[in-house]
Amino acid sequence: MTFKLQQYYLFILVLILGCSFAVKGQTQNGASLLFDESIAGDATPLLLETLKNLDNENIKVLKFKKGIYHFYPDKALERYTQVANHNSSVVKTAFPIFDRHDLTIDGQGSTFIFHGLIIPFSIENSSNIRIKNVSIDWGMSFHSEGIIVANNLEQKTFDMKISKDYPYEIRKGQLVFIKEYYEHSIGQSILFDPETRATAFNTEAYTSLTTKSKTATQSNVDAIKYKYPVDLRSPEYAKIGIEDKLTAEQLEPGLIRIYGHTKKIPEVGKVVVMKGEQGYNRFAPAFHITFSSDVSFNNIDVHHACGMGLIAENTKNISLDNFNVTPSQGRIISTTADATHFVGCSGKIEIKNCLFSSQLDDAVNVHGIYQQISEILGDHKVAIKVGHFQQQGFTIGKQNDKIGIVNLQKSFFALEEMTLKAVEKINGRYQIISFNEVLPRSLKVGDYIENLDAYPELLVQNCRIINNRARGLLLSTPRKIVVENSFFSTEMEAILAPVESGYWYESGSVLDLTIRNNIFQDCATAGQNKGVIRFETDNESDHIAFENILISNNVFNQFDNLIVEANNVNMLEFVGNTINDSKNHESLYPDNPAIMVNHSRNLLFKNNQFSGKATEILRKDKMSSNIILK
Repeated sequence: MTFKLQQYYLFILVLILGCSFAVKGQTQNGASLLFDESIAGDATPLLLETLKNLDNENIKVLKFKKGIYHFYPDKALERYTQVANHNSSVVKTAFPIFDRHDLTIDGQGSTFIFHGLIIPFSIENSSNIRIKNVSIDWGMSFHSEGIIVANNLEQKTFDMKISKDYPYEIRKGQLVFIKEYYEHSIGQSILFDPETRATAFNTEAYTSLTTKSKTATQSNVDAIKYKYPVDLRSPEYAKIGIEDKLTAEQLEPGLIRIYGHTKKIPEVGKVVVMKGEQGYNRFAPAFHITFSSDVSFNNIDVHHACGMGLIAENTKNISLDNFNVTPSQGRIISTTADATHFVGCSGKIEIKNCLFSSQLDDAVNVHGIYQQISEILGDHKVAIKVGHFQQQGFTIGKQNDKIGIVNLQKSFFALEEMTLKAVEKINGRYQIISFNEVLPRSLKVGDYIENLDAYPELLVQNCRIINNRARGLLLSTPRKIVVENSFFSTEMEAILAPVESGYWYESGSVLDLTIRNNIFQDCATAGQNKGVIRFETDNESDHIAFENILISNNVFNQFDNLIVEANNVNMLEFVGNTINDSKNHESLYPDNPAIMVNHSRNLLFKNNQFSGKATEILRKDKMSSNIILK
């Protein structure tokens, strides 16, 4: 009798007798499988083998006995992976949930510790997936931290004390941090306050550390001509014309002196957080979801990731309940990018009872993608070039999705609509897209397309968003949005509704937004001149981009003046809100009003209580009309 046949008979026996049996760290009971700590040293191999055989054994629930489990990349599944807003690369995954349906993974309070460049959970073409009761962390972080212990304002140097948690070496004056399976330079950096564990007040005046300058010597570089437009931000071009400026000297082990910084010299006691060069520092989100539906997360703690805590693409219906992104192991930050990010999703996204803390980018970002037409190839077909290098490989939608044709010089909304027939990916940047209908005569090279079906409803409820770099919520979906009963204390805007067409090419707008019963505590502390709630386009057009906004019964405890920036807005009500002077910081922009309005109409401000610092409540431009302040 073969070993596989023996396993089969054992499985049948379990079903008949209703008992359980153990195999290599597993205990099976009906449709449920339990892993125990005998595999904790590296759970990856057995887990992969189990996932390959789920269909054969009809397993619907994977459980882990509560404990600490390690996962290494050496025996993980490897694939070339393109993840939105991350670097495309060969990367590995421990939980490849591909083409799975009705599967639950229950950590039962376990901690999963990952090592190196590995995506813990990769969910593709799957439905009804539930993940719960687990903490995600990394053995070594993808960022590094140094506390400022001395500075010299005349010589423009500062000294950093670096703990043993962040091994490093200095290569010809360049500080390089060494990790398991990874390394990074100083690169992108920001100051944190170790007492508040938030970004340092006015950090923009001090960081990012000015690591680069223009190359001193070039010869004939400008003679290079490209047949097609190139993205000079891509890693393959980003170093052209740039050389290292900062230099590092070790004064003693763990004590580094930095030379060459040209912004304000960081203050003693602050912590510099460093994560390497842009384009080289987003490889391993904790959860990646694509082309799936009905995915839920309950009682999840993400303590770290090389990139985002969760990134979802082209997925319908996602629920996060008690999904928390927080630091661990004494680190001052959690993930090195967004806590959560949703691209081209649909249905409904629910984010409830979550804590997003100390990540190095936004808490929540919801948007679609603009793709720019580079060629018209016939009556039904166009070619597009993906705009941002970290959107490479993104698929704009599925067959018969409604696609809008957008010319932002004429309108922020689609001028024509068609339905998608097929997407042919020639490479990561170049795709051929065909439609069921004949292309409209008005279509031209340079126009954008967006997927009008790939926008979700959004609920953010009972959440705390604190101590992070950048924004709280980025909202770019025309479906119903409700943000309620939440707390915000962010480095930049608490809530930003953008039209972003020229850098990240993030499409979408806001057409039905309610912000109610929230508390905003000292937001926009970084030093940028931006409101706590902001509606903004990257286009100077006076066209309307945002409509039907209700901001009601919120409390703003704010050190600075500017509360609301309304640009290109129609029909906004700001009612029943309370604005207080928090008195926690000096005002950075004392000449600002509380409310600033441009290119907008039909705005109502009434029944608000104001005891803030601003001497001017409302300032509007000549293009705005029917603005009422009561």
